[in-house]
Amino acid sequence: MEGDILGFIGPNGAGKTTTIKLILGLQSITSGKVYINGYDIEENFKKAIENVGTIVESPDLYMYMSGYENLKLVANLYKNVDKKRIDEIVKLVGLENRIKDKVSKYSLGMRQRLGIAQALLHRPKLLILDEPTNGLDPEGIKEVKVLLKKLAEQENMAILISSHNLAELDTFCNKISIIKNGEIVETNDIDTFKKDIKNNCYILEVEDSSVIGSIVDYKMDILTETEVRVYIEKEKVPLLIKELVLRNVKIYNVSEENLSLEDAFLKKTGGNVIE
Repeated sequence: MEGDILGFIGPNGAGKTTTIKLILGLQSITSGKVYINGYDIEENFKKAIENVGTIVESPDLYMYMSGYENLKLVANLYKNVDKKRIDEIVKLVGLENRIKDKVSKYSLGMRQRLGIAQALLHRPKLLILDEPTNGLDPEGIKEVKVLLKKLAEQENMAILISSHNLAELDTFCNKISIIKNGEIVETNDIDTFKKDIKNNCYILEVEDSSVIGSIVDYKMDILTETEVRVYIEKEKVPLLIKELVLRNVKIYNVSEENLSLEDAFLKKTGGNVIE
């Protein structure tokens, strides 16, 4: 949907890149159908793909040319991309100050933003990216994340991202789709997806966490001098609190620990690891 950032995840070999290639018409479809904006990718490829921008693996850039020359070269492939549109995209991806420099002088993050700029020139409604933060340093990852959120929120663009870095996806995607053994097993809002999986893990804030282990018989981790993680079903939490109060333990807060996307994924797929 417009404005959504969908994280496309699954274990290594599950079929993420293959699915993207099928969507883009880069690989023959043996069964099923792919529709983009209502058009069948096989029957009406041109109409289906005209509103799609993509980077599969790494962007194709000419290192000896400037960023602007790279964009101008791609712009020549489209009918309605003029200098004004190129300038708009340069500003959108934040390369105004370096667009006339040779790409060989760009950081990896800047090259990735230039690649995304190329994919945006023809005003696509859907942007598909395969591992967009792969190989980037923390600053480069931050730059790409900020740009993608900007595209979704301000340009109302739908974005599909395939990635193995669930910690990163958790910070800027609002939806998730999980593929396992070539089949989609779930598509949902990230928050809903995580809430639907029982965590059975609570954080207790107490006066002295060191005394908890000698009082209760649950698996636990001492986090700080005042915080402890207890692995316990929700139904047993009141009994735990009662037992601690009877032992004169001062409890200041009890809260269910929020699952990370990676933890929720592992619980959902039975421990299939993304590599």
